[in-house]
Amino acid sequence: MSETKPTFTGYEKFIIALLATLQFTVVLDFMVLSPLGYILLDKLSITTSQFGLVVSAYAFSAGASGLLTAGFADKFDRKKLLLFFYVGFLVGTFFCGIAPTYHLLLAARVFTGIFGGVIGSISFAIITDLFAIDVRGRVMGFVQMAFASSQVLGIPIGLYLANQFNWHAPFLMIVGLGLIVGVFIVTRMKPIDAHLKIPRQGNAFQHLGKTLSRPEYLQGFAATALLATGGFMLMPFGTAFGVHNLGIAEASLPTLYMVTGISMLVFSPMIGKLSDKTGKYKVFLMGSTVTCIMTLIYCNLSVTPLWIIIGLNVLLFIGITGRMISASALMTAVPDPADRGAYMGINSSIQQIAGGLASLLAGFIVSETSTGFIENYPLLGDVVVFAVIVTALLMYRIHKYVTAKLAAVTPANAPNPAV
Repeated sequence: MSETKPTFTGYEKFIIALLATLQFTVVLDFMVLSPLGYILLDKLSITTSQFGLVVSAYAFSAGASGLLTAGFADKFDRKKLLLFFYVGFLVGTFFCGIAPTYHLLLAARVFTGIFGGVIGSISFAIITDLFAIDVRGRVMGFVQMAFASSQVLGIPIGLYLANQFNWHAPFLMIVGLGLIVGVFIVTRMKPIDAHLKIPRQGNAFQHLGKTLSRPEYLQGFAATALLATGGFMLMPFGTAFGVHNLGIAEASLPTLYMVTGISMLVFSPMIGKLSDKTGKYKVFLMGSTVTCIMTLIYCNLSVTPLWIIIGLNVLLFIGITGRMISASALMTAVPDPADRGAYMGINSSIQQIAGGLASLLAGFIVSETSTGFIENYPLLGDVVVFAVIVTALLMYRIHKYVTAKLAAVTPANAPNPAV
């Protein structure tokens, strides 16, 4: 009786765990701003539109940086590239942890975005280099657990540190954890340079222009732009909406984030495995449907018992996570091997810029009254639902393209990986 070969080797499991932890620090750096929103509005005496600018400043600088570096992404060992940008990200986060004023915090967010915004695209390129398409859903499921982990551990601890010390403390915590991750990258990760052996013509800017001009890539970029809209629009003012509109006590916020995060730790691997087994676009459609329904319900709530809010929030994040995991796995199959770094870099840039615009737009759609009540949140929900529907239509075109592409390279007697 032959032994069943494990899905992942020991080193592959290490890479998945390392990338998930690395993404945890990057995601937490962004997500911690949302629960700190009601603190910053008060401590820095800023408006909702100014806070929206703090959130979007990271995204805009990340987008610009991604575009500038995309042409070079396939010309270096991905390990060295990852380490360079991760060190810069930690330096920027440290600046956030010591910024005394609104304008210095804004500048620190710009600096952090320049480096942090590129890390996700490098990670996805590494995943595409090291893992076959038929297991990428599972890999993405584990890596995307970073979002859940940031809610289970990062956000509650960040809120606790902010309340016990000040709003700078969560950023300094991220720097401490990031230094440990950096040591593992240096000492344990092997060079990832197989893409350097692929012959290519032209310089970095010609490579960037070629990647930007391919029609099949452009539809992926368009889908990514809309995919970013939902989370970036709802997230920045989610905590303020919960406290002032839904009646959540500030002391209950860590409970809300922790329960939601624990649920995502359970569901993320299941969603990733399901996307590999039944098809990534099918899972994306299911996630989009749940997201639309829950967004319309959640954004139209008034004062509501905490247990109901937690249940609705879990369902909303199941939908959002289902979209993220399946779409990320499907998108990795779009670029050719020689274009992976550039494609992922441009894709990440577009996602960041679109998210920045969404955050900025959200800051103008909603407004805060003298009592802290957030107005026009239902309208914000309607805009998100519209974006989700249009994204589903664009992702269908991506699904058809990837299916045809894989069919062309898969032997006739072999099963086509579920896409």
